[in-house]
Amino acid sequence: MPDSPDLSTLRSDLDAVDRKLVEALAERQRLVSDVAAVKAADGALPIQDPDREQSLLSRVHQLAEAAGVDGYFASQLYRQILRHSVRYQAVRQSGEAGLRVAYQGVEGCYSHSAARHHFAAVDGVGYLGTSTFGGAIEALKGGKADRALLPVENTTAGPISGVYDLLVEPGLHIVGEEVLKVEHCLLGLPGASLGHVERIGTHPQAIRQCSLFLDDFKHHGGHVDSEDDTAGAAKAVAEAGDPTRAAIAGEDAAEHYGLEILKRNVANRKDNFTRFLIVAAEPLAHDQRLPHKTSLVLSTEHGPGKLAAVLQVFAEAEVNLTKLESRPSPTTPFESLFYLDLEGGTHEDAVADAIEAAEAHTKSLRVLGSYPVFRAETPRAALGVAASGDGAAPRAKATAPPSVKPSRRTLGDRQGRPDTVVEIAGVRIGGDEPPVLIAGPCSVESRDQIFESARAVREAGGLMLRGGCFKPRTLPYDFQGLGFEGLAMMHEAGRQNGLPIVTEVVHPKDVEAIAREADVLQIGARNMQNFELLKEVGKSHAAVLLKRGMSSSIDEWLAAAEYVLAGGNERVILCERGIRTFETATRNTLDLSSVVVARERTHLPVIVDPSHAAGLRRWVPALAKAAIAAGAHGLIVEAHPDPDHALSDGPQSLTWDQLNELAREIGVAPAVAA
Repeated sequence: MPDSPDLSTLRSDLDAVDRKLVEALAERQRLVSDVAAVKAADGALPIQDPDREQSLLSRVHQLAEAAGVDGYFASQLYRQILRHSVRYQAVRQSGEAGLRVAYQGVEGCYSHSAARHHFAAVDGVGYLGTSTFGGAIEALKGGKADRALLPVENTTAGPISGVYDLLVEPGLHIVGEEVLKVEHCLLGLPGASLGHVERIGTHPQAIRQCSLFLDDFKHHGGHVDSEDDTAGAAKAVAEAGDPTRAAIAGEDAAEHYGLEILKRNVANRKDNFTRFLIVAAEPLAHDQRLPHKTSLVLSTEHGPGKLAAVLQVFAEAEVNLTKLESRPSPTTPFESLFYLDLEGGTHEDAVADAIEAAEAHTKSLRVLGSYPVFRAETPRAALGVAASGDGAAPRAKATAPPSVKPSRRTLGDRQGRPDTVVEIAGVRIGGDEPPVLIAGPCSVESRDQIFESARAVREAGGLMLRGGCFKPRTLPYDFQGLGFEGLAMMHEAGRQNGLPIVTEVVHPKDVEAIAREADVLQIGARNMQNFELLKEVGKSHAAVLLKRGMSSSIDEWLAAAEYVLAGGNERVILCERGIRTFETATRNTLDLSSVVVARERTHLPVIVDPSHAAGLRRWVPALAKAAIAAGAHGLIVEAHPDPDHALSDGPQSLTWDQLNELAREIGVAPAVAA
């Protein structure tokens, strides 16, 4: 047997491969430059061709799988390449080069990262850090910068009010936007340990976004310092050389200042994004072939229905609003300014006409900017999943008759309301959306098991990963789950494969912590009437999957949903999983009539769990197809790498081949480009 190559030889081989990859990217970039020249000569050719992009992503996925490379990884990589290609073409046609960009903070901060990302296709960009948001605007007005980049809102902390106040200053024009995924990390000196940290410094916005982690840190005697920016806090830790000090900042800051990541993802929400606006002193001419967004600021007279009249204009024109924010007027006490973002550019007749019509209902209206946006693919489109197709099980559409029985449960009752569509990290459940497949093992048993499961679910066409980390079992001697250790594994597996995760919560005190990692909190059948738990998930931002109790009526099931809705959480999904009857052939009796009745009586999405109903895997596919035919908005099924040796619910767990076949039969299997 030949000797294995040593590490230095392998690294040398990797270096050679990396060099070839970079050379291939350079050659691709030269071709993109030629494409940009052709499109510039023919103004009718679109800069962005979604059909071409989707075809390429499907082909890359197929080629990668054939070569033994994970297809999802390859398509994610190519999505970034395509996004850069579109921006490069737009920049080449605009002729931008040598820009000076001002931002608040120091090198390595999130604003610096967002600026570098946004202007990556522009040659010769210089970056100017300032101590305040106003300082970035002053640099722009004073001619020290050509653009200013400002954070305007965050998905955890909400709007950044001081920036909105700056946007209304005269002579400013919004010319672009950048959305950056923010992953807050706890950074310390190399060799430092989390247990010895006594002080943490970071920006006030990061303090808000990481309040749960920091509150716990302070509860145990730690101290939190407010700093000018996240990277500045990291820089201070590096300069102090004190292992008891740490900073909350991004990975770029850790790399820039030579720090070590002590803990990742310390934000309240794992999907934490910040939207930045790019501002110029003059409006820019943008390529009208790109999708656009327009930002407005307006004020109305005091009086009932004044703002509603403005919004009605856009509704009647079918112009979609993506943002509505109010701020006190800087000039008139007790008067509000309303900031609106809408889809489309002012070069589009429908948008221009709607703005003109809306202005008649305002006291003042100003267009802050109309600018191109670079939209990301949705997970379904990115994976090439067929929304519908040949071989899909027929699906009933339930409509609400006028004679719906009145009820005191006003929040969940249909009563003329349209279907609620619950959106979870780009996955839409409810209404007329295609049925969604949620799959995975009953229990998270190991890192290898959940990672293999995530890959298999994604490859089958599943859009969400299920798995139990806290298992309420009939006997105390049965496997109870890996707890938060398993949840961390599942979170990482879902993230690596682009799958939101669903897991059960069994105790009110765990809701907040589990919601930081999971996208959907499952209330199991045993806990359907655990009212304290229902109240607690009602306060959560995470979606809730509410299973019907084992012996509960439909009325009791809907009453349980009302507890969650009454707490303020409208993201509720009902799940029929079978009820106990005198029949013993199956584990439970799947009550498909509940799907029809629930869809008539409530606006909430309804899905079905055929695994717990059947109890045996050979019966699951037939029940699943029957559920879709009855009108279910989706399925949640159990599947396992080795069902016969699963630690829980092995007999009812599908094999990967069975899961793939079920996905094809219900029409959610990935579509492969020819």
